[in-house]
Amino acid sequence: MDFLLSNDDGAHAPGLNTLAAALTEAGHGIHVIAPDRDRSGASNSLTLDRPLHPIVLDNGFIALNGTPTDCVHLGMNALFKEAGFERVISGINAGANLGDDVIYSGTVAAAMEGRLLAKAPVAVSLVGKQHFKTAAQVILELLPKLEDLQLPERCIININIPDVPYEELQGFEITRLGHRAKSDNPVLTTNPRGKECYWISAAGGAADAGPGTDFYAVEHNKVSITPVQVDMTDTQALKLLSSLV
Repeated sequence: MDFLLSNDDGAHAPGLNTLAAALTEAGHGIHVIAPDRDRSGASNSLTLDRPLHPIVLDNGFIALNGTPTDCVHLGMNALFKEAGFERVISGINAGANLGDDVIYSGTVAAAMEGRLLAKAPVAVSLVGKQHFKTAAQVILELLPKLEDLQLPERCIININIPDVPYEELQGFEITRLGHRAKSDNPVLTTNPRGKECYWISAAGGAADAGPGTDFYAVEHNKVSITPVQVDMTDTQALKLLSSLV
């Protein structure tokens, strides 16, 4: 197959390079476009206040001065418009995208931008920063299995892989998103010129992490596979609100 690859860690990130190498070695065609720097947390944002300038790197990857969504949007609709790739794969992210992380994740957002292609896009994250080859091997194993599935339109596959050698994985699990607790408050600090500024704190710990969740799966060294959808309509509230009119 032919794939469009992107991420939110940047065009030089080891996860992206590991994934590209593994897919190429397996005989797949790839086109790669990714941010020119780390854009973690960019979510589904598009750059509308300045032009985008793609730069071709020595390895053939394209680095873009934009967000992960910019990258896939430009790749699909301009730079690689005639390529005919069937699926977007985003990653391999250095760090988890579990539960509420998907709201902020540039990794998931890049995959989501490919939701209108023939095959469901895949976001893949390593729950750590060491065993990217484990994650790449998991993707190579899963892709043929995903090929024959008739998934709903605009479905996105969010995969989280424990940061262990492949031999230590305890299998695969189909999961739902768990939920995190509230994050810590922003940290107030002072820059060298004496001006107050803030750092956003780390995400909160797991709050809903029982059996069946993505948190639970990776905690038990299982690969978590979660189908995610774009439709954010709250159907339960829809029924309740109908009484207002």
